[in-house]
Amino acid sequence: MALVPVADALERLLDDAMPLAGESVPLNEAIDRVLAAPVMALRTQPPFNASAMDGYAVRAADVASVPSKLSVVGMAPAGRGFDGAVGQAQAVRIFTGAPLPDGADTIVIQENVRDLGGGNIEVIEPTATWRNIRRVGLDFSKGDVLLEKGRVLDPAALSLTASANHPRVSVVKRPLVAIIATGDELLPPGSELGPDQIISSNSYGVAAAAQSVGACALDLGIAADRKDDIAGLVRKAVAAGADVIVTLGGASVGDHDLIHDVLTGEGMTLGFWKIAMRPGKPLMFGRLGAIRCIGLPGNPVASLVCSQLFLKPLLARLGGRDHRQDIRPARLGAALAANDLRQDYVRAVVREDDGELVATPFGIQDSSMLRMLADANGLVVRAPFAPASAAGDACRVLMLR
Repeated sequence: MALVPVADALERLLDDAMPLAGESVPLNEAIDRVLAAPVMALRTQPPFNASAMDGYAVRAADVASVPSKLSVVGMAPAGRGFDGAVGQAQAVRIFTGAPLPDGADTIVIQENVRDLGGGNIEVIEPTATWRNIRRVGLDFSKGDVLLEKGRVLDPAALSLTASANHPRVSVVKRPLVAIIATGDELLPPGSELGPDQIISSNSYGVAAAAQSVGACALDLGIAADRKDDIAGLVRKAVAAGADVIVTLGGASVGDHDLIHDVLTGEGMTLGFWKIAMRPGKPLMFGRLGAIRCIGLPGNPVASLVCSQLFLKPLLARLGGRDHRQDIRPARLGAALAANDLRQDYVRAVVREDDGELVATPFGIQDSSMLRMLADANGLVVRAPFAPASAAGDACRVLMLR
């Protein structure tokens, strides 16, 4: 099977991927969720002409010239308006948020008033009509579209939704990713290792990548290198309602690389297998009914690079999010040899120097070296058959953080 170019693989993986169905959730569970439908205002805000300041509700004509003596005929605290009306030379003590009494058309702030005692005040600064008043519908009116479908609910959007009188909101279902690690040599962190065993680390990084674009991760543990063991976990993923199944390791062509046989035996239709990239060549993709299956390489760096390039864009699209790779122009901080037929993703430290980015690749690029990936903040992207490059040559960098 010929190696699939990276761009072609991503296009095929994302083909017909659409946002999942909507679900209704309480507002206190909706932070960072994606709207599945527009948010309409169920009320007008403010629903009445409201005082924007503490002071006195008066007629503007009575305070056009100062000093002006007025009689205080009542009080209007927030949540309880004044029942009467403001007449000539009268005032109502009012507080922020309270409804403007009938007859009044302006608010004199309390700093511009002297208390004369006996229920009388003196206004010492003139105040024009409608000053210090929030007019009815200033923020929005009933029926307005406040937030469009696809908006990510940040704190301001959540507060707006609540103020429009929505206790719940319709959001795109979060994609569920079932993660299956494979290998007799793997044990979970904290285990006592035998002489031929290693720690299973990939599932944690892949789960974090999924969660970073709003997906839910279901870690189904480690399957032994036996078809029945792997198949059992695949069936658990299906039963859990996974939208995506990610397997780690076992997608190459060795005697113990069983993922392809197991998944096709469970009904998967293979989409592609083996990508023209480094690291990550053994990546596999297929469809098990409506479930998308991604077989990631077992090497830790390869699995995380493939998660960045393929898994995150897929999950973002299923979750209704806009996800684009952050690729920027830069200059090399060290020379690189000529490339072969595979697109190369070279771990590098990227820094800004005199207004431009400089990407310095690490000297060793072994796909088992996680520490180097953790230290890198970018990947130099090298096209197939790229010629040797010297320090200072132009390059492209996929930013990781």
